[in-house]
Amino acid sequence: MTEIVAADIGGSHARFALAEVADGRVVGLGEPFTLRTAEHVGLEAAWREFGSRLGRPLPKAAGIAVAAPPGGEILKFTNGPWTIRPASLESDLGLDRHVLLNDFGAVAHAVAQLEGDHFRHLCGPEGPLPRQGVISIIGPGTGLGVALLLRRDGRYHVIETEGGHMDFAPLDPLEDRMLDKLRTRHVRVSVERILSGMGLSNFYEALGATEASSLPHRDEKALWAAALSGEDRLASAALDCFCLSLGAVAGDIALAHGAAAMVIAGGLGLRLADHLPQSGFRKRFVAKGRYEGRMEALPVRIITHPQPGLYGAAAAFAQHRAHGD
Repeated sequence: MTEIVAADIGGSHARFALAEVADGRVVGLGEPFTLRTAEHVGLEAAWREFGSRLGRPLPKAAGIAVAAPPGGEILKFTNGPWTIRPASLESDLGLDRHVLLNDFGAVAHAVAQLEGDHFRHLCGPEGPLPRQGVISIIGPGTGLGVALLLRRDGRYHVIETEGGHMDFAPLDPLEDRMLDKLRTRHVRVSVERILSGMGLSNFYEALGATEASSLPHRDEKALWAAALSGEDRLASAALDCFCLSLGAVAGDIALAHGAAAMVIAGGLGLRLADHLPQSGFRKRFVAKGRYEGRMEALPVRIITHPQPGLYGAAAAFAQHRAHGD
């Protein structure tokens, strides 16, 4: 058994935990420690603070998931100010060995290794996730993560993607108007502009403009709270629109991957666990014309583990050590 540091570094928060791995799997995951990325100049400073709070030397091995596209001499976070130089990571952090991967690649590792009680049924057939074939993972949060998990012959393979940066395709008049407005702000409008923490305000503003309503000013956090609690009718309507679009994009991802199942993840995915089954998510997910029958046969689950990024970072290290991939 090997003790490692698991790290999940996103645009808003950096999470750390100690983990134990053996035989290619996660044996245990300790209590998470969370820092705000805006309050630290970079990963090295946050790493030192974690060690200081822990009160003992950190292990010399780590699985590190980052919200940045893999590859290149410098990794720049898509939704945050930090940068990472992979070539100097071990010397910077005092490591002997490590695995560095995309944050949603880590979530895919978590999906591969977690048991069924960490998944909640959303729509489609009941039962466990398939043991063979492709499972697509999509998750709204600070950004929009997308990954692909391939299970074959008793092993699994994770493919990291940047599917959240596909072009947004509107499907109704409200989305048409919203896209027209967003085009005045951005050279290109990706689905991440719509299906992330910042995306709810776009639906909210579009609905307010349709009704010629005077909207109270709310920051992102307050708007989500009002939408989920139902205290603001327009915010709740915006959330319904958000869920419709999430269903449409998740269905497109599943088709593009040739998926046998879909898993919804991300910080907002878990917060929407009670709302999504009552929303129009399923209607848009299956509404794929000649492929509607195929879409209805796909199991769709919400991952409910509280720290899939940390768990998956540890799982990625365990797999790499076991198989040398």
